[in-house]
Amino acid sequence: MENEASNNSSGWLFFVKVTFAIALAAMAVGIVMAPIDLLVKSYLGVCSLFLVSTTITLSKTLRDDHESRRFHNRISEARTQQLLKEYTE
Repeated sequence: MENEASNNSSGWLFFVKVTFAIALAAMAVGIVMAPIDLLVKSYLGVCSLFLVSTTITLSKTLRDDHESRRFHNRISEARTQQLLKEYTE
C-alpha cells in the first residue's frame, strides 16, 4: 500500500504563516484606520477575531474528519484483503 501522507515543504509552511499574518495585520490596520466611531471599530475587531477563530476550528474539524475517513477506509481495505486471502487459500 502506498504512503498517502503528503508532507508540506518548509517553504510552503513559511508562506502560509506569513500570508496569514499579513492578512490579519491588514485587517487590523484597516479597522483601526477606518474613519468610523470607536464602538463600530470594536465591533468589527471582535467579529474579525471570531471569524478567524471559527475558520481555524472549521479547517481543523474538516481535516480531522478527512483523516478519520481515510483511517476507516484503510481498516476496511485491510479486512477485505484478509478475507480474500483466507478464501483463496
